[in-house]
Amino acid sequence: MNVPSLDREIGIEVYATQRQGIGGIIRQFPEDFRVEEILTDDSKAQIEQKTIPVEGRGRYLVCVLVKRNLDTFLAVRTIAESLGIDQERIQIAGMKDARALTAQHVSIGRMLPEQVADAKFNNVCLYPLRFSNEKIHSGLLYGNQFHIILRAISNPSSETMERLESVRNELLKLGGSPNFFGHQRFGTTRPITHLVGKHILLGEWKKAAFAFLAKSSPYEHPESRWARQQLWNNQDYREAFRCFPSRLVYEREMLNHLAKRHGDFVGAFHRLPEKLRQLFINAYQSYLFNKFLSQRILHGLPLNKARRGEFKLKIGDEEFLALPIIGHKQFVSKDKQGRIEKQILESEGVAPRDFKIHAMPQISSSGGLRTTTTPLIGLNIENPLEDKANPKRKMVNLAFTLGKGSYATIALREFMKPSNPIHAGF
Repeated sequence: MNVPSLDREIGIEVYATQRQGIGGIIRQFPEDFRVEEILTDDSKAQIEQKTIPVEGRGRYLVCVLVKRNLDTFLAVRTIAESLGIDQERIQIAGMKDARALTAQHVSIGRMLPEQVADAKFNNVCLYPLRFSNEKIHSGLLYGNQFHIILRAISNPSSETMERLESVRNELLKLGGSPNFFGHQRFGTTRPITHLVGKHILLGEWKKAAFAFLAKSSPYEHPESRWARQQLWNNQDYREAFRCFPSRLVYEREMLNHLAKRHGDFVGAFHRLPEKLRQLFINAYQSYLFNKFLSQRILHGLPLNKARRGEFKLKIGDEEFLALPIIGHKQFVSKDKQGRIEKQILESEGVAPRDFKIHAMPQISSSGGLRTTTTPLIGLNIENPLEDKANPKRKMVNLAFTLGKGSYATIALREFMKPSNPIHAGF
């Protein structure tokens, strides 16, 4: 089965299921892709959040952040600017889809509920919940509940349901959806974050900066594409700062620095939030993991059973097969899977030791493990309905919960098998 070139760019080289997909599109409207965060104590951030009396005591004000059609980093920046505080005082458990309607928990240090109530935000709502002595962090995250509408399906209803049920059954036999990192990890319309990360690992700071600033994509806004191409051609940072659209906030921060300190590429990256800098490294680790998992599937190795010398992860009461997230403390598997991983690392020209970044130690990564599959908890597929937004087409509602770090778009990819992920809304 053909895999789109955009998938291959981020290391996804195969489908885990064989049944033909239903096609269609996601995210025609942000409300078609609803995400609600769940913490380990079972508390859920609800999109239709009600204002409640704030209880408890502590240094942190825990709130529910509801955002629409907005990147998580920009949402945090918006909140910080509106409240007049440093971004570092705002903590989150995990990133959420930009092109969606999402709800998640945030904690804000040294903040009162009335200060939040008085602030004005664009595309963001904040609902104070409680005070706590523990800030929100990734260790508190259990997962996310998704409610998704697939639109513009051209197949008859009976065939659509047959295909969906067939894919569901295939995934159940595999132990869940393949646990690839999704397009959002890399930048869907401009998948470059892993390229930036690789250059940073190899100490190629100028190449890293130009990959972030000047590598254009045919899928991005024409104004942005033109500005990037001009920078690529003339390397004039001052002119680029004038030309880059205001919405490219982080690029403009770097360009402003380079216009004043020509050649200080490490310093330019320091102008970005630490979480974004860390994301570059994580994205490259994600790319390598996707390659490892793709090749495992292509070599016919099982996804739900560990072989000799392979890693396992215990989640709750269950044990899952896992592959490495390469870092300076995490090495490859053993046996056949290990040989696959070593070959990929050699072809990439990187080694685990490269993930200790001496020029910027705070974004070094020790690595870890990630399961090969992720269960689709409570998967519910409703019968197709008429899609009023796309006459003569059908729409289907899906709902399921995924553990933290897993991507709904990867499961949807198996059900849809889009020929062009961009046009399909990925």
